[in-house]
Amino acid sequence: MALDWVQRALQQRLGFAPFPATLNLRPKARDDVLAWERIQKEMKGVDLFPPNSDFCNAQIFMVEISGAAVTEAESVKGAVLLPQVANYPKDKIEVVASVRLKDRLGVRDGDQLTLEFLN
Repeated sequence: MALDWVQRALQQRLGFAPFPATLNLRPKARDDVLAWERIQKEMKGVDLFPPNSDFCNAQIFMVEISGAAVTEAESVKGAVLLPQVANYPKDKIEVVASVRLKDRLGVRDGDQLTLEFLN
């Protein structure tokens, strides 16, 4: 996320300047793992192409992010960034938003978040 080209590309694709770090999530329940696998297969993400072959392609999935103590009005729009690299962890979900999500949503490591994937 600290790479200039990634910041520019995400801003162009998402319509906002992303906070320069991702919030990495891992599904806890088996149903959540299966849902993430299904989303990757069935939804068409927005392609993110690097400026040269030194970097990997990625897909971006638009999401609405909320935590247990967050109302719908307080949810945050963001995106899941999925690098297209071999051996990328199947259960790793990298979330970007215009703000630092831990601060905005008041969450700590181990807290539960909800991602609503948008078309």
